[in-house]
Amino acid sequence: MKIRTLFAATLLAAAPLAAPPAATAAAATTTITIDPSYRGPEWEGWGTSLAWLAHATGGYPDEIRDRLADLLYGEDGLNLNIARYNIGGGNAPTVPSYLRPGGDVPGWWNAPATYGPTDKDWWDPENPEHWNWDADPNQRWWVDRIKDRVTSWETFSNSPPWFQTVSGYVSGGFDANTDQIRTDTLDDFATYLVRVTEHLEQAHGITVDTIEPLNEPNTDYWRTTLGSDGRPTGGRQEGAHAGPASQAAVIEALRRAAPERAIAAPDETNPGRLVTDWYGLTPAARDAVDRINVHTYGTGQRTAVRDIAKAEQRPLWMSEVEGSWGRDFTGMDSGLGMAQRIIDDLRELEPSAWVLWQPVEDADNMVAEGNLQWGSIHIPFNCDESDTLQTCPIQTNTKFDTIRNFTHYIRPGDRFVKVSDTRSAAAVNATGATVVHSNPGAAEETVTLDLSRFKVSNRATVTPVVTSTDGKLVQGTPVRVSGGQATLTVPAQSVTTFLIDRVSAEDTAHLRADHVYRFEGVASRRSLTPSGAGLVIRTNDTAAADQLWTARNVSGERYELINAGTGQRLAVRDGRAVTETAGTVDDGALWTLSTTGDGTYTLVNLGARRLLDVSGEATADGSPVGVWQPGSGAHQRWTLKDETVGRTEVALTHTVPGRVPDLPATVTTVLPSGESRALPATWTLPAASKWRKPGTVIVRGTATDALGKQVPAVARVAVDIWTGTEPGRAKAYAGGVPAMPATVVATGRHGGRATLPVTWDPGTYETVGVVTVAGTATVVPGQTLPATARVQVTTPSEGLVDGLTVAASYTEGGYSTAGLTNGNTTDKAWSNWKSSGRNPVETLTVTLPDGASAGRAVLHFYRDSASGGGIAATVQAGTPSAAGACEVAGSPVTVTSLAVDIPLTPATTGPFCLRLTPTPDGYLTVSELQVYARAPGLGTDASVAALLVDGKAVPNFDPSVTSYRVPARDPSRACVTATATDPYAVVAVTRSGRTHTVTTTSEDRTNHTTYRVDLVRRH
Repeated sequence: MKIRTLFAATLLAAAPLAAPPAATAAAATTTITIDPSYRGPEWEGWGTSLAWLAHATGGYPDEIRDRLADLLYGEDGLNLNIARYNIGGGNAPTVPSYLRPGGDVPGWWNAPATYGPTDKDWWDPENPEHWNWDADPNQRWWVDRIKDRVTSWETFSNSPPWFQTVSGYVSGGFDANTDQIRTDTLDDFATYLVRVTEHLEQAHGITVDTIEPLNEPNTDYWRTTLGSDGRPTGGRQEGAHAGPASQAAVIEALRRAAPERAIAAPDETNPGRLVTDWYGLTPAARDAVDRINVHTYGTGQRTAVRDIAKAEQRPLWMSEVEGSWGRDFTGMDSGLGMAQRIIDDLRELEPSAWVLWQPVEDADNMVAEGNLQWGSIHIPFNCDESDTLQTCPIQTNTKFDTIRNFTHYIRPGDRFVKVSDTRSAAAVNATGATVVHSNPGAAEETVTLDLSRFKVSNRATVTPVVTSTDGKLVQGTPVRVSGGQATLTVPAQSVTTFLIDRVSAEDTAHLRADHVYRFEGVASRRSLTPSGAGLVIRTNDTAAADQLWTARNVSGERYELINAGTGQRLAVRDGRAVTETAGTVDDGALWTLSTTGDGTYTLVNLGARRLLDVSGEATADGSPVGVWQPGSGAHQRWTLKDETVGRTEVALTHTVPGRVPDLPATVTTVLPSGESRALPATWTLPAASKWRKPGTVIVRGTATDALGKQVPAVARVAVDIWTGTEPGRAKAYAGGVPAMPATVVATGRHGGRATLPVTWDPGTYETVGVVTVAGTATVVPGQTLPATARVQVTTPSEGLVDGLTVAASYTEGGYSTAGLTNGNTTDKAWSNWKSSGRNPVETLTVTLPDGASAGRAVLHFYRDSASGGGIAATVQAGTPSAAGACEVAGSPVTVTSLAVDIPLTPATTGPFCLRLTPTPDGYLTVSELQVYARAPGLGTDASVAALLVDGKAVPNFDPSVTSYRVPARDPSRACVTATATDPYAVVAVTRSGRTHTVTTTSEDRTNHTTYRVDLVRRH
């Protein structure tokens, strides 16, 4: 058990625990490590859908609409370069307006004015009189205004025209879960989309890159409701439900209508729903999709969509999102909310473009909804030709500003790269790199950029560009890069772009051919290992060569993975993961890797279009490994550990004169992954005469890794007559038991130092103060030295318990309970979101490490939306029953803030559970679970137990007397030292001439004591 002490309580030992705040603020320091060897696709850019905003404003006076166009596509505005044109469907001529302002984007048909919703069998795409090529003038004004700034165009449909729908209305079916697109007019619908796209190209001189025929199709959003008079009252948007089979039929029809046109699909509302859609399509429909589009109104399973795109070898766009955070234009809530959404989308999806839905919103609609902050730019949607910028005002919120932190500095052609921080995104370009970092905290933050993986010019600098309540895109003073890093301070509640100049990185493979790697299952913590012709997970064995793999980069980020022990490669044949003799490389033997930067990866097989997967989500030793479609689960993620042995650390040991030392059987190597590993070592002993006299002897040998590779080993042996030991130290709270040190440092007559094993006598720790404990240290067999340790005993305080394991009754794909104990109280670690059928309560079950006891827990919720989405109504603690239920006790705790303090049964040692009840129709998102236990506090004593001159105690020393005059043989060379009463207090000695000043600082830094020692010559 490991407990991290937080602070000292000031009460007496018999008093209750001093309770810290429910949420203890972490130090505002962050290191961002940028790894340019892991690169995303070439960036295509940033964009928006035109649709409602263009239809509503395209007819405004020039000064207003030109200003809006500049705010979106101008260099000083959002600087967008992608546009999605909405091909409207349009209700029948006799249907009165009921859609939201801007939502009634006109269709391109020409129907008699008397036609109603049931007149659906009249349209002939080959009849010129059935087309209206003058339709949609407002959205087309936008096309002409921005086309010189747009590098990529897409046309998309929210609904077919009314006559190609089942209900006869473009707002959806009467049953929102029933397919709305007529099966008998699919080819006509495809023709409608293609002809409008062709007309836009010819009439406006643009080239449309893709057609997207569907929008959020497999949802229950699109429903038409009729009033008692038979007239529609809702919904207020165009939309059409289409299940996977219907989607496939639409896509295949579009492919028939335009074989040479690129198709994007399915433009689904969230990644999880896209996964359902994609695997529900026919093979022909999947093959017809040239680019995958997804929205992120839900965020679970982003990584599954990322891996689908990689498996299918298709580009991926985040093609629509918006949201509302905060309720004013000046506060940073909206800007920070959008910045984190962008960062998360970039990090987890790895798209090649990121597109807004409607950055221009109807100001009146937002006010009516309580000053919601959908969109970045607000303007009334009811202005007319007589209005000016004064009567039809434009306002921007902080989303507008923080989006520019991305769009102004990360441009088409850049490539996003891996970062270690979940609040940052980084990209590289020809001249340097760009990092965008969000600090949502209430304190300023010190940020260190680790650029050690770059080639850094001696003139390299980092320039911050900061958006906060104090200013928008405020450029700061450049900071020089030194030692491969740069450290800057950013304000609280800010988004900062770091412009890194004069650094470069070669386009090298992420996995190196001369390294060996372990793939450890995230769920099982066991290693990928061959078994016969297949694969299993095995308990980690550092000596097992067949648990290690090498990677041969074939092209780009495509690898052949070869087992280091057997020489066979990893492949997929006939839908099974196998090991086989290496030969000609085909897609079945090619793998690409994905990571969010957290050290875990998915392995995507290009031939099978599937991920390496522990079958049945098993975790036991020997469980088989196969392949399955991406799902974002822990059983599909592997912790990648670089276990390449480079050099070994010098082994330190000791002996006495005349005795050959017992050299260590192993030496330590620190792997590139950061783990220490013991390697067996053999030694070449020097001549026996080397051990006769005190001194230091260097012994050389050889260490051998799991693959049989030999590396040099060195042992440094201290030979001395060992005369004493230095006091050890430990901590305890009154009534507790200290964790005593396992070793002490021995000192020798000739200046040698050695680390000796020690055993301790029993001690009593009931009273606050310092307890000296005796022990026995073993020098060599048959020779011992007395040892002491000073134990600081404090009033009980609290500490965080490390080593927790947490299980959940349900977890949304793409999240896990592992993130609940990663120390980050602001990330979105766990979620129970489902589109429907959510559990009325969820249970988190916590297992403590051996020897730990808990007094309370703190649950940190993640606010997933401005309305408080993700936050529970109540939390209640209990004990898991044998049947797995959570048997709660006491009263539930009402959640009133992001951090909620939950009392536990005093001195809980076994598993406990937390029952979380969401708000009505709500869901749950949690950042962190902290468990607190009794722990030693921090010492407050700053006194000195002894002053020494040249190692001898000052006579008649009294800690309360702070000034001494001490004779010395040579005052100019004498050494003054001190021993603090508290072993954890800090002693500092400064000298001025013959005067030495000894300053002692208590462990908690609140108390200081100063002693003055004046040395005089001894006569």
